[in-house]
Amino acid sequence: MRCILLGSMTRSSTRGRVVRGALVIGAAAVLAVSGCSSKSTSNNAGGGSSGNLSIKSLVQIDNQGKALSASAGATPANPAGDGKATCAPTTSIAMAGALTGPNAALGINILDGVKLAINQHNAANSACQVKLKQFDTEGDPQKATQVVPTVISDQSVSALIGPAFSGETKATGGLLTSAGLPSLTASATNASLTKNGWTTFFRGLANDDVQGPSVAHYLVGAGGFKKICVVQDDSDYGVGLAKAVTAALGSANDTDCSANVKTGDRDFSATVSKISSAKPDAIFYAGYYAEAAPLVSQLHSGGVTATFVSDDGTNDPQFVKQAGDSAKGSLLSCPCGPAPDTFAAQYKALNSQDPGVYSVEAYDLTTIVLKAIDSGKVARPDILNYVRAYDGQGLARRYHWDNTGELTNASIWMYKVQ
Repeated sequence: MRCILLGSMTRSSTRGRVVRGALVIGAAAVLAVSGCSSKSTSNNAGGGSSGNLSIKSLVQIDNQGKALSASAGATPANPAGDGKATCAPTTSIAMAGALTGPNAALGINILDGVKLAINQHNAANSACQVKLKQFDTEGDPQKATQVVPTVISDQSVSALIGPAFSGETKATGGLLTSAGLPSLTASATNASLTKNGWTTFFRGLANDDVQGPSVAHYLVGAGGFKKICVVQDDSDYGVGLAKAVTAALGSANDTDCSANVKTGDRDFSATVSKISSAKPDAIFYAGYYAEAAPLVSQLHSGGVTATFVSDDGTNDPQFVKQAGDSAKGSLLSCPCGPAPDTFAAQYKALNSQDPGVYSVEAYDLTTIVLKAIDSGKVARPDILNYVRAYDGQGLARRYHWDNTGELTNASIWMYKVQ
């Protein structure tokens, strides 16, 4: 059964704003996303206690920002299979992404989803014990170019879940294609990634050219916002998403208060002053939670009351934890899928924390690779052909790709910190 889950983190300068009632049209059962990883950043944005704040679902939307009804899907694929699989004891799946550094929580969400799928598979298949090999890129494109060749050279690795971020994916996609290593990302959403002619890349969720217009139309439609400031970081992800959002906002985009920030920034006084003078009714931030948390805290301290809106890069309990009460009222978007109750319980039992953004995608994509292995397709070319032809239901959505590696059907979810 499909449920609606918030999958994106946003920065909220809103504390007292009452989000319009239209925002909750079509909302399904609420699923709180909580918990954080001990490996994630320990930076404190100074926002104070987050109390009982959590990320809760509002509505699933189409590319025009209109509410979609939750619907039951087909039975999702089970990584356990039929329990009769056999494979060589060296058979491995790799995961590459940020496991340390300022945005580590996002990578750990993916790693833990991969772990759960492999754990369930191995528990059911004594003659096929697939190994997980994890590689930390810190989310840094330059480091990824040093890490990915190590993944490629390990011939026991049949497929890669990752890279996690758009910048590191852009930097290594050519290497992975040249090596013929299937690369399934649960999180890299920059739209240009599938325009590079790569033949081994598969994206497990909607790209930013879907997310940007969907969110923009939602904000000016159901949200009723008339004046929106767009702020972006300097990552490939932030730049691409901001471009897509800006184009779709039309006259609601106030170019006088648009702003650029850098990854690693912690002082946003100039941006706060610019936005405060513009007096918008909403702010859209394209970037990651490491910067979103201190930004929304400083907006709040600076007296800005506009609704803070952000993306899947901000969608993590760390945003709420670091921003504290300043995160209250933030609207979040995400192409990531729901975490059903059974999955959430199994995930927490194994990983000692709740699933986060991209956890379900990571589980689904790993399950697809495991199904290939269980069918006897362990060599990289065989798994590549299996994934190309795959058409099946997962927990988050139906997975079927076109010849560029994009899903043939994908949508966006909206969430709120409350």
